[in-house]
Amino acid sequence: MQRLFKCQLYFLMLLAAMLLMVGTATSDDHTDVPTQEVQQTSQKPTIMILGSAHLANPGADVYNIKMDDVLASKRQGEVSELVRLLKAYQATKIAFEQDPSQDTELNANYQGYLNGTRELGRSEIDQIGFRLAKQVGHPKVYGVDYWPWPDRNPFFPEGFDWGLIDYRKFAETHDQKHFLRPPPQGKITKDRNGATWIEPEQYKSIVDLYIQLNEPEGRFTDHQAYLQSARVGLGDQYPGANWVSHSWYDRNLKIYVNLTRITESVDDRILLIIGAGHVYLIQQFLEESGDYIIESPLEYLKADDAEEPVFEETD
Repeated sequence: MQRLFKCQLYFLMLLAAMLLMVGTATSDDHTDVPTQEVQQTSQKPTIMILGSAHLANPGADVYNIKMDDVLASKRQGEVSELVRLLKAYQATKIAFEQDPSQDTELNANYQGYLNGTRELGRSEIDQIGFRLAKQVGHPKVYGVDYWPWPDRNPFFPEGFDWGLIDYRKFAETHDQKHFLRPPPQGKITKDRNGATWIEPEQYKSIVDLYIQLNEPEGRFTDHQAYLQSARVGLGDQYPGANWVSHSWYDRNLKIYVNLTRITESVDDRILLIIGAGHVYLIQQFLEESGDYIIESPLEYLKADDAEEPVFEETD
Protein backbone atom coordinates (compact mmCIF):
# COMPACT_ATOMS: atom_id res chain seq x y z
CA MET A 1 0.00 0.00 0.00
CA GLN A 2 2.82 2.36 0.89
CA ARG A 3 4.59 1.47 -2.37
CA LEU A 4 1.38 2.26 -4.34
CA PHE A 5 1.09 5.65 -2.61
CA LYS A 6 4.71 6.51 -3.49
CA CYS A 7 4.08 5.58 -7.14
CA GLN A 8 1.00 7.77 -7.27
CA LEU A 9 2.89 10.68 -5.68
CA TYR A 10 5.76 10.29 -8.16
CA PHE A 11 3.30 10.20 -11.05
CA LEU A 12 1.60 13.40 -9.86
CA MET A 13 4.96 15.20 -9.48
CA LEU A 14 6.02 14.09 -12.98
CA LEU A 15 2.70 15.28 -14.44
CA ALA A 16 3.05 18.67 -12.74
CA ALA A 17 6.58 19.09 -14.10
CA MET A 18 5.42 18.28 -17.64
CA LEU A 19 2.56 20.78 -17.40
CA LEU A 20 5.00 23.46 -16.19
CA MET A 21 7.31 22.84 -19.16
CA VAL A 22 4.41 23.03 -21.63
CA GLY A 23 3.23 26.27 -20.07
CA THR A 24 6.72 27.79 -20.28
CA ALA A 25 7.15 26.77 -23.93
CA THR A 26 3.74 28.20 -24.79
CA SER A 27 4.56 31.54 -23.18
CA ASP A 28 7.87 31.72 -25.09
CA ASP A 29 5.93 31.71 -28.37
CA HIS A 30 4.31 35.03 -27.47
CA THR A 31 5.63 38.54 -26.94
CA ASP A 32 4.76 41.07 -24.32
CA VAL A 33 4.82 43.80 -27.07
CA PRO A 34 1.34 44.66 -28.35
CA THR A 35 0.59 43.68 -31.96
CA GLN A 36 0.29 47.34 -33.00
CA GLU A 37 3.82 48.08 -31.75
CA VAL A 38 5.25 45.07 -33.62
CA GLN A 39 3.69 46.32 -36.86
CA GLN A 40 5.00 49.84 -36.20
CA THR A 41 8.62 48.69 -35.87
CA SER A 42 8.42 46.91 -39.25
CA GLN A 43 7.44 50.12 -41.06
CA LYS A 44 9.92 52.34 -42.91
CA PRO A 45 10.00 55.99 -43.96
CA THR A 46 9.16 56.71 -47.60
CA ILE A 47 11.16 58.74 -50.11
CA MET A 48 10.25 59.91 -53.61
CA ILE A 49 12.92 61.46 -55.85
CA LEU A 50 11.74 63.91 -58.50
CA GLY A 51 14.40 64.22 -61.17
CA SER A 52 14.28 67.83 -62.30
CA ALA A 53 15.42 70.19 -65.02
CA HIS A 54 17.17 73.37 -63.88
CA LEU A 55 14.38 75.79 -64.70
CA ALA A 56 16.44 78.93 -64.02
CA ASN A 57 19.12 78.04 -66.60
CA PRO A 58 22.13 78.29 -64.24
CA GLY A 59 24.45 76.69 -66.83
CA ALA A 60 26.21 74.49 -64.26
CA ASP A 61 26.05 71.17 -66.14
CA VAL A 62 28.15 69.76 -68.98
CA TYR A 63 25.08 69.97 -71.24
CA ASN A 64 22.38 72.44 -70.19
CA ILE A 65 18.82 72.22 -71.47
CA LYS A 66 17.72 75.74 -72.41
CA MET A 67 14.37 76.42 -70.76
CA ASP A 68 12.09 79.15 -72.00
CA ASP A 69 10.81 81.59 -69.39
CA VAL A 70 9.09 79.57 -66.69
CA LEU A 71 7.43 82.77 -65.44
CA ALA A 72 5.43 83.08 -68.68
CA SER A 73 1.69 82.61 -68.18
CA LYS A 74 1.46 79.30 -70.04
CA ARG A 75 4.41 77.80 -68.15
CA GLN A 76 2.96 79.01 -64.84
CA GLY A 77 -0.20 77.08 -65.55
CA GLU A 78 1.86 73.97 -66.29
CA VAL A 79 3.86 74.37 -63.09
CA SER A 80 0.61 74.65 -61.11
CA GLU A 81 -0.57 71.41 -62.68
CA LEU A 82 2.70 69.67 -61.79
CA VAL A 83 2.41 70.84 -58.18
CA ARG A 84 -1.21 69.65 -58.04
CA LEU A 85 -0.15 66.16 -59.14
CA LEU A 86 2.74 66.01 -56.68
CA LYS A 87 0.51 67.12 -53.82
CA ALA A 88 -1.15 63.68 -53.86
CA TYR A 89 2.12 62.17 -52.56
CA GLN A 90 1.44 63.91 -49.21
CA ALA A 91 5.06 64.77 -48.45
CA THR A 92 5.97 65.45 -44.83
CA LYS A 93 9.34 66.99 -45.79
CA ILE A 94 10.62 68.55 -49.02
CA ALA A 95 14.36 68.55 -49.74
CA PHE A 96 16.40 70.25 -52.45
CA GLU A 97 19.69 70.23 -54.32
CA GLN A 98 21.15 72.81 -51.95
CA ASP A 99 23.88 72.38 -49.37
CA PRO A 100 22.71 72.14 -45.73
CA SER A 101 25.12 74.97 -44.86
CA GLN A 102 22.73 77.24 -46.80
CA ASP A 103 19.60 76.16 -44.90
CA THR A 104 19.28 79.53 -43.16
CA GLU A 105 19.20 81.40 -46.47
CA LEU A 106 16.98 78.74 -48.05
CA ASN A 107 14.37 78.99 -45.30
CA ALA A 108 14.57 82.78 -45.17
CA ASN A 109 13.60 82.77 -48.86
CA TYR A 110 10.80 80.30 -48.14
CA GLN A 111 9.49 82.37 -45.23
CA GLY A 112 9.60 85.48 -47.41
CA TYR A 113 7.42 83.67 -49.94
CA LEU A 114 5.00 82.56 -47.21
CA ASN A 115 4.82 86.10 -45.83
CA GLY A 116 4.31 87.67 -49.24
CA THR A 117 7.53 89.69 -49.06
CA ARG A 118 9.40 87.69 -51.72
CA GLU A 119 8.33 86.68 -55.20
CA LEU A 120 9.18 83.26 -56.53
CA GLY A 121 12.27 83.01 -58.71
CA ARG A 122 12.67 80.78 -61.74
CA SER A 123 14.43 77.83 -60.07
CA GLU A 124 12.75 74.48 -59.49
CA ILE A 125 13.27 75.07 -55.76
CA ASP A 126 11.01 78.12 -55.90
CA GLN A 127 8.59 77.15 -58.62
CA ILE A 128 7.93 73.56 -57.55
CA GLY A 129 9.32 73.11 -54.05
CA PHE A 130 8.19 76.32 -52.35
CA ARG A 131 4.75 76.20 -53.99
CA LEU A 132 4.19 72.62 -52.92
CA ALA A 133 5.54 73.17 -49.39
CA LYS A 134 3.15 76.10 -48.93
CA GLN A 135 0.15 74.17 -50.19
CA VAL A 136 0.77 71.26 -47.79
CA GLY A 137 1.52 73.58 -44.88
CA HIS A 138 5.20 72.90 -44.22
CA PRO A 139 6.90 75.34 -41.81
CA LYS A 140 10.38 74.72 -43.30
CA VAL A 141 12.27 73.04 -46.13
CA TYR A 142 15.61 71.21 -46.29
CA GLY A 143 18.87 71.34 -48.24
CA VAL A 144 20.59 67.96 -48.67
CA ASP A 145 23.15 68.53 -51.43
CA TYR A 146 26.90 68.23 -50.98
CA TRP A 147 28.99 70.52 -53.16
CA PRO A 148 32.57 69.21 -53.30
CA TRP A 149 34.43 72.14 -54.85
CA PRO A 150 37.09 73.06 -53.95
CA ASP A 151 37.89 74.62 -50.58
CA ARG A 152 35.44 72.70 -48.36
CA ASN A 153 36.35 69.17 -49.42
CA PRO A 154 39.21 67.75 -47.31
CA PHE A 155 40.05 65.30 -50.07
CA PHE A 156 40.97 68.19 -52.41
CA PRO A 157 43.53 70.10 -50.34
CA GLU A 158 45.21 73.34 -51.32
CA GLY A 159 47.61 72.73 -54.17
CA PHE A 160 45.65 69.70 -55.40
CA ASP A 161 46.54 68.65 -58.95
CA TRP A 162 43.18 69.09 -60.70
CA GLY A 163 44.56 67.28 -63.73
CA LEU A 164 44.03 64.07 -61.76
CA ILE A 165 40.26 64.40 -62.24
CA ASP A 166 40.01 66.55 -65.39
CA TYR A 167 38.82 63.68 -67.55
CA ARG A 168 37.33 65.89 -70.25
CA LYS A 169 40.64 67.63 -70.97
CA PHE A 170 42.44 64.28 -70.92
CA ALA A 171 39.91 62.78 -73.35
CA GLU A 172 40.25 65.71 -75.74
CA THR A 173 44.05 65.60 -75.77
CA HIS A 174 44.42 61.79 -75.91
CA ASP A 175 41.86 60.88 -78.59
CA GLN A 176 39.35 59.47 -76.09
CA LYS A 177 36.38 61.74 -76.74
CA HIS A 178 34.35 58.65 -77.65
CA PHE A 179 34.18 57.90 -73.92
CA LEU A 180 32.47 61.23 -73.23
CA ARG A 181 28.72 61.66 -72.94
CA PRO A 182 27.13 62.58 -76.30
CA PRO A 183 25.02 65.75 -76.29
CA PRO A 184 21.21 65.44 -76.17
CA GLN A 185 19.24 66.06 -79.34
CA GLY A 186 18.64 69.68 -80.19
CA LYS A 187 20.40 72.83 -81.36
CA ILE A 188 23.78 73.23 -79.59
CA THR A 189 25.15 76.66 -78.66
CA LYS A 190 27.86 77.98 -76.34
CA ASP A 191 27.66 81.15 -74.28
CA ARG A 192 30.44 83.58 -73.41
CA ASN A 193 31.22 81.64 -70.22
CA GLY A 194 31.81 78.44 -72.18
CA ALA A 195 28.61 76.69 -71.05
CA THR A 196 27.02 74.37 -73.63
CA TRP A 197 23.29 74.79 -74.20
CA ILE A 198 20.83 72.45 -75.88
CA GLU A 199 17.67 74.01 -77.27
CA PRO A 200 14.88 71.38 -77.38
CA GLU A 201 13.59 70.45 -80.82
CA GLN A 202 9.95 70.68 -79.80
CA TYR A 203 7.82 72.19 -77.06
CA LYS A 204 6.98 69.99 -74.07
CA SER A 205 4.64 70.85 -71.24
CA ILE A 206 6.22 70.91 -67.78
CA VAL A 207 4.38 67.72 -66.75
CA ASP A 208 5.48 65.90 -69.92
CA LEU A 209 9.04 67.13 -69.41
CA TYR A 210 9.11 65.73 -65.88
CA ILE A 211 7.63 62.44 -67.00
CA GLN A 212 10.44 62.16 -69.55
CA LEU A 213 13.09 63.10 -66.98
CA ASN A 214 11.91 60.41 -64.55
CA GLU A 215 11.48 57.43 -66.87
CA PRO A 216 13.78 54.67 -65.49
CA GLU A 217 15.24 53.84 -68.90
CA GLY A 218 16.56 57.36 -69.29
CA ARG A 219 18.02 57.40 -65.78
CA PHE A 220 19.83 54.11 -66.43
CA THR A 221 21.22 55.36 -69.75
CA ASP A 222 22.41 58.50 -67.97
CA HIS A 223 24.17 56.39 -65.34
CA GLN A 224 25.87 54.32 -68.02
CA ALA A 225 27.32 57.53 -69.48
CA TYR A 226 29.12 58.19 -66.18
CA LEU A 227 30.59 54.69 -66.25
CA GLN A 228 31.79 55.33 -69.82
CA SER A 229 33.48 58.52 -68.62
CA ALA A 230 35.26 56.49 -65.94
CA ARG A 231 37.21 54.72 -68.72
CA VAL A 232 39.05 57.90 -69.72
CA GLY A 233 42.75 57.42 -68.98
CA LEU A 234 45.87 55.52 -70.00
CA GLY A 235 48.37 53.38 -68.09
CA ASP A 236 48.50 54.50 -64.48
CA GLN A 237 46.44 57.61 -65.25
CA TYR A 238 42.76 57.37 -64.27
CA PRO A 239 41.24 60.85 -64.56
CA GLY A 240 37.82 59.43 -65.48
CA ALA A 241 37.67 56.93 -62.65
CA ASN A 242 39.11 59.52 -60.26
CA TRP A 243 36.36 62.00 -61.08
CA VAL A 244 33.53 59.45 -60.98
CA SER A 245 34.66 57.99 -57.64
CA HIS A 246 36.03 61.01 -55.78
CA SER A 247 33.54 63.59 -57.05
CA TRP A 248 30.38 62.07 -58.54
CA TYR A 249 29.93 59.01 -56.34
CA ASP A 250 31.22 60.92 -53.32
CA ARG A 251 28.70 63.71 -53.80
CA ASN A 252 25.70 61.45 -54.30
CA LEU A 253 26.63 59.20 -51.38
CA LYS A 254 26.76 62.26 -49.12
CA ILE A 255 23.39 63.44 -50.44
CA TYR A 256 22.04 60.03 -49.39
CA VAL A 257 23.59 60.49 -45.93
CA ASN A 258 22.05 63.98 -45.67
CA LEU A 259 18.66 62.47 -46.45
CA THR A 260 19.08 60.01 -43.60
CA ARG A 261 19.90 62.92 -41.30
CA ILE A 262 16.57 64.65 -41.91
CA THR A 263 14.64 61.38 -41.48
CA GLU A 264 13.03 61.44 -38.05
CA SER A 265 10.18 58.94 -38.15
CA VAL A 266 8.86 55.89 -39.96
CA ASP A 267 5.93 58.14 -40.87
CA ASP A 268 8.16 60.52 -42.86
CA ARG A 269 7.31 60.89 -46.53
CA ILE A 270 10.25 62.82 -47.98
CA LEU A 271 10.21 64.40 -51.43
CA LEU A 272 13.63 65.14 -52.92
CA ILE A 273 13.70 67.54 -55.88
CA ILE A 274 17.09 67.28 -57.57
CA GLY A 275 18.79 67.35 -60.97
CA ALA A 276 17.73 64.27 -62.92
CA GLY A 277 21.30 63.02 -63.31
CA HIS A 278 21.49 62.33 -59.56
CA VAL A 279 18.42 60.10 -59.38
CA TYR A 280 19.93 56.73 -60.30
CA LEU A 281 22.72 56.69 -57.72
CA ILE A 282 20.76 58.21 -54.84
CA GLN A 283 17.89 55.80 -55.40
CA GLN A 284 20.37 52.90 -55.54
CA PHE A 285 21.88 53.94 -52.19
CA LEU A 286 18.44 54.30 -50.61
CA GLU A 287 17.23 50.93 -51.90
CA GLU A 288 20.36 49.06 -50.93
CA SER A 289 20.31 50.55 -47.43
CA GLY A 290 17.09 48.65 -46.78
CA ASP A 291 15.89 51.51 -44.59
CA TYR A 292 13.38 53.19 -46.92
CA ILE A 293 10.36 52.60 -49.09
CA ILE A 294 10.92 54.18 -52.52
CA GLU A 295 8.02 55.58 -54.52
CA SER A 296 8.20 56.64 -58.17
CA PRO A 297 7.00 60.12 -59.17
CA LEU A 298 5.59 58.59 -62.36
CA GLU A 299 2.76 57.14 -60.28
CA TYR A 300 1.63 60.71 -59.61
CA LEU A 301 2.73 62.44 -62.83
CA LYS A 302 0.76 59.94 -64.92
CA ALA A 303 -2.35 60.09 -62.75
CA ASP A 304 -5.47 59.27 -64.79
CA ASP A 305 -7.41 62.21 -63.39
CA ALA A 306 -4.92 64.84 -64.58
CA GLU A 307 -6.73 68.06 -65.43
CA GLU A 308 -5.95 70.83 -67.86
CA PRO A 309 -3.38 73.29 -66.39
CA VAL A 310 -4.98 76.17 -64.50
CA PHE A 311 -2.95 79.17 -63.37
CA GLU A 312 -3.38 79.81 -59.67
CA GLU A 313 -3.30 83.53 -58.96
CA THR A 314 -2.60 82.89 -55.26
CA ASP A 315 0.89 81.58 -56.06
